Amino acid sequence: MAIVGEELRMMTHVARLYHLQGIRQPEIAARLDLSQAKVSRLLKKAQDRGIVRITVTPPSGTHPDLEDGLQERYGLKLALVVDTAPDNERTMLGDLGAAAAYYLQTTLRSSDTVGISSWSASLLATVQAMQPVPGLKGVRIVQAVGGIGDPAAAGHASRMTGQLAQLVNGEAVYLQAPGVAGSAESAQALRADPFVSAALGELGDLDVALVGIGEITPSSTLARSGNAFSDEERAGLEKLGAVGDVCLRFYDAEGRPVESELDSRVVGISREQLAAARRKIGVAGGSRKHKAIRSAVAGGLVDVLVTDQETAAALMA
Repeated sequence: MAIVGEELRMMTHVARLYHLQGIRQPEIAARLDLSQAKVSRLLKKAQDRGIVRITVTPPSGTHPDLEDGLQERYGLKLALVVDTAPDNERTMLGDLGAAAAYYLQTTLRSSDTVGISSWSASLLATVQAMQPVPGLKGVRIVQAVGGIGDPAAAGHASRMTGQLAQLVNGEAVYLQAPGVAGSAESAQALRADPFVSAALGELGDLDVALVGIGEITPSSTLARSGNAFSDEERAGLEKLGAVGDVCLRFYDAEGRPVESELDSRVVGISREQLAAARRKIGVAGGSRKHKAIRSAVAGGLVDVLVTDQETAAALMA
């Protein structure tokens, strides 16, 4: 019993030095003539015995319970839930973009290859919110969906790709083709172009796919670009059960592919290439996208989700 009592005394002493006085384990070991392994074991025992109780107090504006719930329910690697005003799209996009930008700039590594979806307002907000990331080398930013379209909007996709490459001291790889070709034959001819073919080839080995999540009705950004399907074509997709798209690849309520002849007209990342990306970051929010976002995470189309608190609550409901 005496030995147990002395061990409790030592546990308490070590715990106070470490947790209250901020003394590091090697210094505690030297001060008390213990091995560092012994100090580590005593700290672990102190926690197991309830001598030390570690609590984390989330600051206002964070939603760790929602994030944990989303990760558990949908098998996500990470969920980032942003406190924002979902009824104000401009504010929401800025807040989602800021959160995604911070996550991206703190997790990118040298030699990463990043595919970025074109024509996404949330991704444009992400790139605009990013700060330069010093110290990275060999990063490649590859445009994941064709970026040529309406001349009034055509600069959007290439600017976004180039700006991100500049921020991470990387190289931009442009996909010089429309996102949606006029026919399957013209899309095939575009894919045969050496420069287009080379860009598409790089999308097969992505460390990161940075994507928006779209509903059947195209966003204003996509609609202006001229790379959206017609009303009649979208009605056909809805009849097949489509609820949303990632990189113009449509899926149903379970996140399963909705395949149609329209797939053959898309010049961009394939379903297989997207699935093979080692990390798939989706940035999207707002009530009109709840169904599309739920289905995307349920189907594993993204494994990191940046969204707003109302969408997160809806996904958990």
